[in-house]
Order: sequence, then structure tokens, then C-alpha cells
Amino acid sequence: MNRFRSNRLHVLLGIAFLNLSSVVLAATQEIRPLAIKEPIVIDGRLDEPAWSQAAAVSDFVQFKPERGRAAAFFTEARVLLAADRLIVGFLCRDPEPERITAHLTRRDSDLSEDDCVGFGLDTFFDRRTAYYFFTNPLGTQQDGRLSENGRSGDDTWDGEWRSAAARSAEGWTAEIEIPLSTIKFDPKKGASWGIGLARSVPRLLEMDTWPGPTDAFGMVSQFGVLDGFDLQAAKKKLELVPHLVGRLQREANAALDVGVDLRWALSQDISANLTVNPDFATIEADQEQINLTRFELSLPEKRNFFLEGSEIYSQRIQLFYSRRVADIWGGAKLYGKKGGIEFAAMAMLGKADSELGRPQAAFAVGRLRRDIFQSSTIGFLTANRLADGRNSGSSGFDLVHFFSDKVNVTSQLAISYGDHDSDNLAFFIRPSYDSASAHFHLRYTELGKYFADNANAVGFVSDDDRRELDSALEKTWWLKKGFLERVEYSSNYNVYWSTAGSLRSWQVDQWLECDLRNRFSLELAHSEEFKLYEKEFRNRQSSVELGYNTREWQMASLSYSFGQSFDSRFQLWQAGFNRKLGDKLSLEYGLNRLVLDPDPEQETTWIHVLRLDYFFNKDLFLKFFFQLNSALEKKNIQLVFVWRFQPPFGMLQLAYQQGSLRFGDRGDTRPALYLKWALVI
Repeated sequence: MNRFRSNRLHVLLGIAFLNLSSVVLAATQEIRPLAIKEPIVIDGRLDEPAWSQAAAVSDFVQFKPERGRAAAFFTEARVLLAADRLIVGFLCRDPEPERITAHLTRRDSDLSEDDCVGFGLDTFFDRRTAYYFFTNPLGTQQDGRLSENGRSGDDTWDGEWRSAAARSAEGWTAEIEIPLSTIKFDPKKGASWGIGLARSVPRLLEMDTWPGPTDAFGMVSQFGVLDGFDLQAAKKKLELVPHLVGRLQREANAALDVGVDLRWALSQDISANLTVNPDFATIEADQEQINLTRFELSLPEKRNFFLEGSEIYSQRIQLFYSRRVADIWGGAKLYGKKGGIEFAAMAMLGKADSELGRPQAAFAVGRLRRDIFQSSTIGFLTANRLADGRNSGSSGFDLVHFFSDKVNVTSQLAISYGDHDSDNLAFFIRPSYDSASAHFHLRYTELGKYFADNANAVGFVSDDDRRELDSALEKTWWLKKGFLERVEYSSNYNVYWSTAGSLRSWQVDQWLECDLRNRFSLELAHSEEFKLYEKEFRNRQSSVELGYNTREWQMASLSYSFGQSFDSRFQLWQAGFNRKLGDKLSLEYGLNRLVLDPDPEQETTWIHVLRLDYFFNKDLFLKFFFQLNSALEKKNIQLVFVWRFQPPFGMLQLAYQQGSLRFGDRGDTRPALYLKWALVI
């Protein structure tokens, strides 16, 4: 899969799954934190006496490439517990410290592309959900949440925590401090949490875990135990985040918006959020993409109000898609977990948009999920839009059941309502097998003829009126012989009929990637498909990609694809590279060149995407973004200065913007200047 076409959420979830896996618990797979009263300076150096007094774990083993073997480099971790915070320290030895990779400074970057360490915390000790925290030798932070025993996650969750790292002649060390008020847990369930530790060494393609060896990705049920500490110390927390957003735009009146966010921990395991006139003005622009299908693309959410806790709404048949909700006057959220029941609710009042013909609407989403058996869940979700006095949306149940750590089945049943009250049911069932180096699944899905017409008022269903069968096989071989280091193969077959029985589509995908020991990689892919719309189409795409150092952030790739897309032949060139220009400046560039013949809709295009980031430190930085889509005659420019004086929410932001932020939209090209100020009280 081309690096610049891959879905970021999928990549980040895959990384979290790899990093946080462990094995079935044994009595020895336990850490007892050392209770301390003296202060610890979070500077990355393990030089306070408490570190030498704390118990250490060092029996890290490889998850990859040689599963179950001892880690190539020595890693040691220790845990301290102060009155209101948990502190984890890592000692990472490296026989070639000059080759340690440390380039990423942007929060929530893909830290597995650098040397990094981190851990997952199963704070409810339910063997299903966890927080994760990672840092690299620059102290950069990556955090998020896992759910459904690691099957899904939320890389957009941001917590308030501290990290630092320091290099030494033997390698590097790191400290991560987590205030207990940042995370949710059940203080009545005793003094035990699940914990999984990890270290990544990208130049070796190595991922090490404790405990180990691990059998499958992201199994929270296989974490070790963090035991013997007092969970009553954390305090409830109330945060008020007022913000001001000023705007100056050519040929327009100056504007000043005032809003406020309220974050309230009602208890240690239940929290509420309230927003009034939230700031949706200075979000990152949607990156333009090549779409050779006739289906709508699903775009990632970037607005803060919708990000935290979004993993609980994740489903295969996506009944809630927050991008359906445009600008809002305000909203409220509730999230919590008690007695094995996880619950969430969200309500928003949307603004009308006369230019787009969008009426004022009220949105409501509710979610319940119940833990069953050892690590399985059953859930219910309902999502509704009320506009012009009419309700539209969908409701349904879902099940994730683990027969073992490698075999599970996922299923869902939903009904939509709105303009159509027939042919509005949808369901799927998907058994799958996952191991450390292989994946296989079968899936059957049925979507009623009018299911999406109703559900897409709030959800995302790209197509309905289908009875669909899908299967996939993936396998990785670690060779470590000759010029080859790793070979990955995947195959996918998909076919679907209309609910009346007519064949609408079949598609076969084949993909092969080879990592060479000289850091080059080669990828070959081919797709063949049949589509029936106004007539029958036979589409095909063949591609080859050459990459260098794609295991790390500093990389380059070039790919060429060709084939048939409906009535047009096409050629697609894609290229990209990331480069660190000194200690503080980084550059990312991506190019797409699509040529269609014939081209009646004039979709032949050049797409250029350029990012420049200059970090004075991890909380004070400049970001420049430029993209050009020649087919849309679209040019988008953003220059943003950010000072996070109360990270991650309290900040001062100055932004210059020209061009539309929305995907596929030419938009308003008049330049605008924004000033945003947010304070945490």
C-alpha cells in the first residue's frame, strides 16, 4: 500500500496493536510500583535515588522480527507511584548510540518511525480497554486509547502528561509521568491494573514487548499486572477552557467569536464535556486525494469536540460519522464505565447554512457497551438527526466475541429510519483468525436497498442494496537471509449482488512487499474488478513502488500505477519524501500525477502537498502547509504559529489561511488571518 495513500488512523492503530501486545498472564508477570514522597524531576535522567530502589523488569522479548527471542538490545523499566501520579522510567541500551533515530517532534506523530518506548495501562482491569503513552529520545508524545481488546482504538485522545528523554554513552533513557486525574479508572475494583511495556528499534525492524512472547496484535487481555498501590489518591477535576477567535479577511468585516469548553470529571470513572460556540475555524486542511471509485471518501475528523472518546462509536457499519455534523452552536458529551458497562452520549445543535441549503438540525448519539465473558463485548448505538421536524438516522446492536486470543467473530445488526421505511435493514458477520504473522477472515454483509438513504443523515455508508461476501489472507515471513529481510503478502476477494440477486461487483486484490537488508523496499500490487452501473465495466490497476528507509520517518518513495478506470485508461505517478533539515526543521512532500484518457470530466490533475514544521520545542512551533490540485484550480496555504503554554489545551495560535479547507472544494480564495487564544482554568 502506498505510504501516502494509507489511512493514518489504520496505521496508528496497527502501531498501537503491535506495541501493546503481551501474552497470557503468569504469576511472575507483575510489577509493583515503589511508593515515593520525594519529588522526581522529569528530565529523562534516572538519577534520583528512588529509581535505583524501585523493582525493575528487563526480560523484554521480540514481537518481531524473531518472535519469542530475547530482545537484541537491553531494556529495563521501573515504576514509581507518587500521591497523585504514576511515573515510568526506561533504560534503553544501544551498542551504536550514534544510530539511534530521533526526528519526530510533532505530538501524536507515528513514533514507531523513531526509536521509542511506551506502555499501555488497562486502568479498569477489564482486559478490553487501555490507554497508551509513548515517547522518543526527543521527549515527543504520542497517546491514545484501545478498546474491544485492542481491535479498535482512538489515536486522537489527548491527555495531560509529561515526558522527557536523555541520551547517554550507553543509549538513552526516558521518563513518563501520568497524573492520575488524566485517566479514568474504577477505584472500587482494587489496586491492580493491566500493563504492557514496549520498545521499538526501527533500524532493526524490531518491536520488543514485556511480557512476552506475544501471539496477536493488541491483546489487552494479555497485559502483565501493575499491582499493590492505592487508587483512592486521584481527585476529581474541573477544567474550564474559554477561547477567543478573531478573524480578518479581505473584503469582509472583522469578526470575533467567543466560546467555552467545560471538562468535568464527575467521578474517577465518569466525565462530562460541554461546549458553547466551539472553535471550528482553524482546523487543519483536508488533504486532497486521488479517488478512482464512484464512492464517497471517508475523511478523518480533526475538530477537538468530536475527537476524545471517538473510539467507542467506531463500527464496521458506521452509524455515526461526525463529519456529517457541520458547524454547531453548542454540544454536550458524557462518557463513563461502571460495573462492566461502558456508556457515552452526545448531543449537538447545528447551525443552518443557506449557501449549502442546509437547515438547522439537532443531532443526538447514544452508545452502550457491556463486557461479557473474559474479553468480549456486546453493544448498542443509536444516532439521530432532527431537521425540519423530521427524524433520520439508525440504531443497532454489535458483538465482538473472542473464542481465543487468535479467533474471534464480529457482527452487527442495524435498522435505519427516515424517508424510507422498507428495505432498511443491515447486518454483517465476520469470523477472523489473527496471529503474530498472519491474518484471515471471512465476512458476509447485507445492506437494504434504502438503508444508506436514511443512515447517512448521521452515518457513513458508501453504498447499499448489496449482499456482499469478502475474504482476506495476509502473511509475513521474516527471512534475515541474503538480501531479503521481510516479505509480506496479502490477498483480498470481494463480491456483491443487489438484494434482487443481480451481480453488481467482484474484485480481486493481490499485494506483495519485500524489505531488503540495504533499507530499500519493493512493492507490487494488482487489482482486477467488475462493476455494473449504467453498463458493465472491467477495471484494473497494476502498480510498482520503490521505497528507501520506509521503516523510519526520514524516507522516500516512488510509485507508478496504470490500468483502466471505467471508460478511461489512466496512469498515476506518486512520490514523496520526508527529510529533517537540521535539529528543528522538518519537511514532508507528496506528489500525485493522474492522467486519464479520455477525460470528459477534466479530472487529469497534479496534486502537490508540502509541509514544513519548525519546532523551537515540542510546545512552541511554526507549521506551513501548501497544497495544489490543478483539476480544481485549488490552491490552499496555511501558516500557523502555536504556543501551547498549558499543553495540550491551553494555547495561543496565529494562523494565515488562503483557499478552502474542505476536501474537493475550490472554496473562497480570499486570504484570512486568525488569532486564537485558549486558557485552561
